[in-house]
This record gives sequence, C-alpha cells and structure tokens, in this order.
Amino acid sequence: MERTQFVKPKSLKNTHHNYCPGCGHGIIHRIIAEIIDELNIREKTIAVAPVGCAVFAYDYWDFDVTEAPHGRPPAVATGIKRVLPDRIVFTYQGDGDLAAIGTAEIIHAANRSENITVIFVNNTVYGMTQGQMAPTTLIGQKTLTTPYGRDANRDGYPLKVCELLSVLDGTKFSARGMVTNPKEIIKTKSLIKKAFFKQIENKGFSIVEVLSMCPSGLHMNPIETKEWVEKELTKFFPLGVFKDV
Repeated sequence: MERTQFVKPKSLKNTHHNYCPGCGHGIIHRIIAEIIDELNIREKTIAVAPVGCAVFAYDYWDFDVTEAPHGRPPAVATGIKRVLPDRIVFTYQGDGDLAAIGTAEIIHAANRSENITVIFVNNTVYGMTQGQMAPTTLIGQKTLTTPYGRDANRDGYPLKVCELLSVLDGTKFSARGMVTNPKEIIKTKSLIKKAFFKQIENKGFSIVEVLSMCPSGLHMNPIETKEWVEKELTKFFPLGVFKDV
C-alpha cells in the first residue's frame, strides 16, 4: 500500500500557531496555503486580515498579508485589487468582523462585484474577546452577553450571509462548507479553490463561508464543539452552493 508523505505547503511558515486546541483556523489556513501552492499564485497573492483571531493569519502564511481596521477588509481589498489588478487578492474574516461592523463593506463590495475572494469563518461568537454574541449566534445559544440564550425579540435573528449576498447581481459565487472532519475539509477546499478560480478568470465577487470550531468561545471541549457544529449549526446554516455564475 502506497503511503502519502506529509509535506508542508510552501505558503505556510514553519512555525507553531497560537490558536486554542480544537480551533478551526489552523485547518483553514492550511487549506488556503495548499490551494495557493497548487494554483502557483504564491508570488502574486495578497491577503487582507482584520481584527480578531483572524488577524494572526499573517504570522502563518508565507505570502503578502496586510491588516485592515475591524470590518474593513473588503474596502482594503478593493483598493489593492483596483491598483494591482494582476494580483490575487482575498480577505480572511470572522463573523464578528464581516457580519457586524463590516456589514456595509461586504454588501457593497459584493454589489459592485469587486473581483476579490472572501473567506468567511463562522464560529458564531467573538472568539478573541471570550465569546460574546455575534450576528451569527443561534437563537437560544448562550454567550457571554446572552447568558440565558439569544432571544429573537431582543437580539434579532442570526444573519445568513451567504444567502443574503447570493441575491445580489454582483455576487458570482457564494457557498458554505465546514472543517469538522476529513470529508468536509476536502469539500470545503474544493469550494475555496473554485472561489479563487472565479477571481483568476475575472468573474467578479466570490465568498466561501466556513463553519468552524471555537471551543474557548463556545465553552465546550474540542470534541463537543465539533459535534455541535455538525449537528446544530448546520441546521440553521446549511452547507452547499447558493450561487454559481
């Protein structure tokens, strides 16, 4: 039986990450690094990271990464792509960043069909600041700021970003995956790779949402968090492709 040798992607730095045990960010980082290597676009890729746990990406990717103010990566990515249209530009954002303070930026970037790729990590809480309610927090979900559970009458409903953006004419690709097991990791990698192809082919705006684990913010152990994402989170945030132009 042929054995597959583990090879670190060239687009990943040779360093230890500081994410909490069971966090999904490290998996997503590797997926993106593998895709960039496979597409041979490392020397022309520019990532934009925001405030929050997603900001640490520039410590681990071995290609150009710049930082944007909280919620503003789509605006920064728009400027970079317009000035350097031959570059592959993508944002890497969490739910508190993209779906809260960055709501206007993501909607208008999609509506203009900016030729950028957005990787949206959804773990339903503000992970870096210990688990406050996010726009994607489920109804009834307990967080630091909803100790008795999110109440729709008081807090509104979770925001379905991919479904929302898919109705805009400017959105050319909108999909959702997760990274809780090998099968889903492979599917999610395929979605992200397709999103990069949309940009390479100058099709316009693309977004891939990734349901991810945050044991610290969700106050669960890693196994419990994985199971919760698979069994509960996917009920409200179904996996799949919502638009592919």
